[in-house]
Amino acid sequence: MMTNGFAPDVDFIEELKLRRWARENYVPVDRRDTAWHPIVLEEMTRKDSERHSSVLAG
Repeated sequence: MMTNGFAPDVDFIEELKLRRWARENYVPVDRRDTAWHPIVLEEMTRKDSERHSSVLAG
């Protein structure tokens, strides 16, 4: 359950849109706005992990 004022239920399509936006507008952690939707922040964190994993693997 989200407790930051955002609706706890985001429909599937909206979630996909938020995740796509996050990937297309990715910014480093120190430039992220904590007011962004939690799904956006989560997806950017996932991308951080993917980038970190690819660096370790490569």
